[in-house]
Amino acid sequence: MAAPQPSSRSESRRGGVLVKIREFDPKTVFSWQLLKTLAMGQGLAALICGTAVSSQFLASHFHVNTPMMQSFLIYSLLCVTYTTMLFCRTGDDNILEILKRRWWKYLLLGLVDVEANYTVVKAYQYTTLTSVQLLDCFVIPVLMVLSWWILKTRYRVVHYVAVCICLFGVGAMVGADLLAGRDQGSASNVLLGDGLVLLSASLYAVSNVSQEYTVKNLSRVEFLGMVGLFGTIISTAQMVVLEHYEISTIKWSWQVGLLLAAYTLSMYALYSFMPMMMKVSSATSVNLSLLTADLFSLFCGIFLFQYNFSGLYVISLIVILIGFIAFNVVPTPANPSDNSSTSSSTSISEDGCYDNPVATENAFTQMELSVKIPAEVKEEEDLKERKMSASRSCRSLGGNKSDGELTEQSTKL
Repeated sequence: MAAPQPSSRSESRRGGVLVKIREFDPKTVFSWQLLKTLAMGQGLAALICGTAVSSQFLASHFHVNTPMMQSFLIYSLLCVTYTTMLFCRTGDDNILEILKRRWWKYLLLGLVDVEANYTVVKAYQYTTLTSVQLLDCFVIPVLMVLSWWILKTRYRVVHYVAVCICLFGVGAMVGADLLAGRDQGSASNVLLGDGLVLLSASLYAVSNVSQEYTVKNLSRVEFLGMVGLFGTIISTAQMVVLEHYEISTIKWSWQVGLLLAAYTLSMYALYSFMPMMMKVSSATSVNLSLLTADLFSLFCGIFLFQYNFSGLYVISLIVILIGFIAFNVVPTPANPSDNSSTSSSTSISEDGCYDNPVATENAFTQMELSVKIPAEVKEEEDLKERKMSASRSCRSLGGNKSDGELTEQSTKL
C-alpha cells in the first residue's frame, strides 16, 4: 500500500482541525471550576493591591519605610492563629512532632519567605519601577522549572503559549507606564536593584513551590503555622538589627495605625487564601493571576494619586486574563510515566487533590465514555457468543430433539 502523499496528510489534518472546531463546546472550557479559579486569583490580586496602596500611603504621606516591621506584624498574626492551632492538635499533627521531624526545613522556608519580601522592597531604593515590574516576572519561568523538577509537573505547548501571552500583557502595562510618565524610583545603582529583584523572584518561586507541595501533601494549617513561627523569629531579629532607627523616628497617629492594620490584614488574608487556590490549581497559575495586581494598583492610583490613565492598561488586563484562562483550560499531568495519570491527563496528590482540576471534569467525562462504551459493546458480544455456543452444544448433544426443545434447553444454559 502506497504511503499517503504530504498533500493528503495536510488535508486530513485540516479536516481534523475543522472537526474539532465544529465539536467545540464553550461550556466545557468556561466551566464553573474555571470561573471559580479566576475569581479566586483576582481576589488575591485585589489583596496585593490593598497592600501596595497602604504601603504607598505610609511611605509618601507619613514617611514610614519599615518593610521588616511590616513583615513582623504579618508573621506574628500568622503565628498567633495558625501556630496556636498546631499546639491544639494531637498525634503526628502536633507542633512538637512536626518540629522533631522537619524543623530545619521550615526554618529554611521561613528564611526564604522573609528575605523574598525584604529584597523586593529594598530593590525600589536602587532601581526603577519599570525594572521591578519587568524583572519580577522572572518568578514564572523559575516556578515552571522548579515545578517540573520537584513536583514532576509536565507542561504542554499551550501552557508556554499562555505564559507568553501573560508576559505580553505585562509588557503592555509597562509601556503604558512609560507613556504616562510613571517610571518612578531611584536609579542610584540599577545593577544592584535589578539583581535584588531577580533574587526576590527566585526566592518567591522556591517559597511558592514549597507551599504547593506542603498544602497538597500535608496541610494548609501546618504550612502557615510553621512559616508564621519561624517568620516571626527571623523578622524580629532582622528588624532589631536593620530598622531600629527607622522605627524610633515614626510619628505615630491613628492614620499610621490604620494603614498598618490595613496592610497587615491584607497580607494576612493573602497568606491564608493563597494555599486554598494552590490546592485546586498550581503555584504557576496563582502567580499568573497575580500579574493583574499592578493593574489594580494603577486603577486605584488614578483616583488616589492622580495617575494618568491609558487605554493600554485595559488592554493589558484583558490580555493577562486571556493567558490565565488558556493556562488553566488544559490540565498539567504531574507524572507522565504513570499510565493512569497519562490517560486522565491529570495528576492526583497524596490527599486527593489535582494539579489542575479546571479541565479535570471534562477529562474524566471523556475517559469514562471511552471506557464505558467499549465495555458495554464487549458485554453484548460476549452474551451473543455464549448463546450461540450453547445452542450449538445442545444441537450436538441432542440431535433427535425438536427445535423447540433445543431452544428451551439453550435458553436454560
